[in-house]
Amino acid sequence: MSLISRIFRREKVDRYLETDKQFVKTMSAVDLISLGIGAVIGTGIFILPGTVAATKAGPGIILSFVIAAIVCSTAAMCYAEFASALPVAGSAYSYGNLVFGEIIGWILGWALILEYVLAVAAVSSAWGAYFKSFMSGFGITIPSAIVGPLDPAHGTYGNWIAIIIVLIISFMLGHGVKSSVRLNNFIVFVKIAIILLFVIVGAFYVKPGNWHPFTPFGTHGVFAGASAVFFAYLGFDAVSSSAAEVKNPKKNMPIGIIGTLIIATILYVLVSIVLTGMISYTKLDVSDPVSFALQVVHQNWAAGIIALGALAGMFTMMVTMIYSSSRLIYSIGRDGLLPKFLGKLDQHGNPIHSLRTVTAVIAIMGGFVPLDQLTNLVNIGTLIAFLFVSFGIIPLHRNKEIQNHQGFQVPWYPVLPVISGLLCIFMLTQLQAETWIASGIWFLFGLALYFGYGLKHSRLN
Repeated sequence: MSLISRIFRREKVDRYLETDKQFVKTMSAVDLISLGIGAVIGTGIFILPGTVAATKAGPGIILSFVIAAIVCSTAAMCYAEFASALPVAGSAYSYGNLVFGEIIGWILGWALILEYVLAVAAVSSAWGAYFKSFMSGFGITIPSAIVGPLDPAHGTYGNWIAIIIVLIISFMLGHGVKSSVRLNNFIVFVKIAIILLFVIVGAFYVKPGNWHPFTPFGTHGVFAGASAVFFAYLGFDAVSSSAAEVKNPKKNMPIGIIGTLIIATILYVLVSIVLTGMISYTKLDVSDPVSFALQVVHQNWAAGIIALGALAGMFTMMVTMIYSSSRLIYSIGRDGLLPKFLGKLDQHGNPIHSLRTVTAVIAIMGGFVPLDQLTNLVNIGTLIAFLFVSFGIIPLHRNKEIQNHQGFQVPWYPVLPVISGLLCIFMLTQLQAETWIASGIWFLFGLALYFGYGLKHSRLN
């Protein structure tokens, strides 16, 4: 068999379903929506509506969020069909293996590793800084030496708060998905309650005059704003990685993915409406626009609650991404492209080896590596996955193993998947050259790993 034939061999659906049936199916549609909102709604909801309104869209930021949601919804429907038709672990990595071939699956898996690990490492680092600030409000001082970059010359020895929170989340996930999901659901509920509290309190201080002019930067500003806030929605794709642990996945996976996007859009739009109505958009280019708006209207008591909401938002995002990344690494280990011990489940149906491996990498990066310049790589990893999942719907419909599946199907096939793929290509062209160079290095390293290790140990080959 030629090298080209080997690297484009496709997995069989039945083998994935057989291997992944060891997972315990405990998750409902509500659990999936909670996971999704946990990933999508983070600190960005307290920052982006203000800063993007001030610099790009004005009050038209409201429309920007709707446009970004419509763009995301095209990819969300493609994910929903894949997750419904193929209820297996691994998300886009497994889908790529099944419809395109092993090398494409590997590239998508490598892109998702980049997305998940960098996202959680960056957020854990920010969580440490937020927690330090939050505790100082109670008169508790956490030494800067343990909440800063690794720079002994300047008296800082790593972000140990970031490391501790990652270890706590990993410990929680390692003791069963059911209890972890319950805690995540509760914290997501608290987070939504805090967001709605801001909306209700702020509504009393809205002055309709602040919405005029509605589009001070013109239509171009609204679309520029949509491009800027598009990345606020990324994370709903992590829901699809849980498909092997979901009850009735044909029904619940589409509800979880699309429901996440709808609820997230409503929350983003509500915050945007109230925020731009409370004070002029020209004053919102600050690091904490929601807290700033509350202070302007002399509601300082609510600012502390917003800080708690930000901490809750980051916590649930880390829960979802650590959970998803452990399932991703499990899937790649299951197929032999990474060491096979990563593809083993413990007696409770947990991929404990992959969870511990991911935890170690994230804790080290979040605690000791400066990530400011690398977080844009999260966007490219996500968009590449979106691109292949969108176009992958076409070979999925032609796959004889799963033709005419009874689950959710993308409407307006094949037009909508093609539109989704083209939109992803457009968003990729908007990324900076530095992001492409850094990601190019990452993918070259990934290909070297695949040809040096994965191809030899692949279960397919």
